[in-house]
Amino acid sequence: MTQTEQSMEPAVRSRPHRWPPGDGIGVFHDVRGAVVGAEHRGGGSLEARLAERYLAALDAAEAGRRTPECRRPLFQYRHHPGVRPVQFALAGLHAHIAHDLALAVVDTCRARDCEPAALEGEFERVGDLLTLLEERIHDELMPDPDRLRITDPLTHLVSSWSLEQAREAAWSAARVLCHLRGSPALAEEFRERTEAGAGLVVRFLLTPAADARAPVWLPAQSSGSSTGAISS
Repeated sequence: MTQTEQSMEPAVRSRPHRWPPGDGIGVFHDVRGAVVGAEHRGGGSLEARLAERYLAALDAAEAGRRTPECRRPLFQYRHHPGVRPVQFALAGLHAHIAHDLALAVVDTCRARDCEPAALEGEFERVGDLLTLLEERIHDELMPDPDRLRITDPLTHLVSSWSLEQAREAAWSAARVLCHLRGSPALAEEFRERTEAGAGLVVRFLLTPAADARAPVWLPAQSSGSSTGAISS
């Protein structure tokens, strides 16, 4: 393991918190840091490259550069008063899996000159960590079940998302991207479409689920930027 890989997760955990309380980006970052800080044991290259992809997205946003399409709804709605913390956390988790994990597998295969099948063990270990992350999100951020009804929009949103399906989709996307290494144009087109699909799920998870009587809030639209597959 390289020195960069060894230091990547500590870099994520020690990253200064630049977000005010309730900021949607900070919600996921805090939960992720708590889980990784408790469970990380100097993970292998795949885990390090996953963290690297995550940090790169944060750095791009803070520097005003173009962010992955799947994360744009998170930055767009990060201060929306009608989006609950659990929604921000699950949306961040989906982007972390659908985008970061899929590309981390491709990065690792390229570095090792191997096929995805050689990473199945590491992929499962990362999957176990993501499962712990999802459990913590539900335990700490999901409102008291006694306060929710089966018809509550938040109940519908949370129950509609599946960690296992997101992981399987990321693995399939990584396999296809590795198979298309000899066709860069096709690989890039597939990557863009996969990213757009992930953005659609993220936007769905961020559907405002607060009291319907609350005033309507519209996000500021930055000029010249794409906001994903669904218009707000």
